[in-house]
Amino acid sequence: MPPVLRKRKAPEPPPAPPAKKAAPKATKGAKAAPKAKAAPKKKEEKPVKETAAKVAAPPAVGDVISLDGFGGEIETNDGEKTTLKALVDESKGGVVLFTYPKASTPGCTKQVCFFRDSYDELTETGFAIYGLSSDSTKANTTFKEKYKLSYPLLCDPAQTLIAAIGLKKTPKGTQRGVFVVDKSGKVLAAEPGSPAGTVDVVRALVEASGAGEQKKEDESEEANGAEAEGKKDEKEEANGKDEKNDKDDDKAE
Repeated sequence: MPPVLRKRKAPEPPPAPPAKKAAPKATKGAKAAPKAKAAPKKKEEKPVKETAAKVAAPPAVGDVISLDGFGGEIETNDGEKTTLKALVDESKGGVVLFTYPKASTPGCTKQVCFFRDSYDELTETGFAIYGLSSDSTKANTTFKEKYKLSYPLLCDPAQTLIAAIGLKKTPKGTQRGVFVVDKSGKVLAAEPGSPAGTVDVVRALVEASGAGEQKKEDESEEANGAEAEGKKDEKEEANGKDEKNDKDDDKAE
């Protein structure tokens, strides 16, 4: 009998990989987890530049200031441009600046009249008197003419000179006071004060200066007197000798 051929069994297929579990569905009302926010980038800090200029401290009594450019440019009530240096150069013994807040107000009127009434006394040692405010030339001219002031009023609307002498209020405004500087730039007075008080400061300076001058005059006169007395004694002694010589000569003849 012919051999019987048997069919081979087909190989079994490899097992299928396990199915992936699906992520659980979010239930209604459940909030999704917030996504992490990226950290903000830090801005590079730039160095802060100092833009504000340092304000110099106002001069004190005894300081010697450089008058060139000090306080900037101002105007007289007549509209003439000037500077503190020019005013000092024109003076005989220095400059008195008395400051007042506003022309034609009661306190300022008293102050300018006090200086007017004491003008001759305050200027006898060579001081030049000036009122100083931030008022306009028109306002100061009206003020000067109304009260017949014997000295000019200075207009400093930008308050450059008022600030330089330390009598500017912050943020604006003028403090009543007085500032005195001599020909060499030495500060003799720098202080706030009342209408009468500002006059008293200048009066004291004039009296002190006058006392010093009088002392010098007295010492000079005393020295001159002693010198004259000495010359008189020498002359009398010489005359005595001459008279004796004349008598001697008579006897000899």
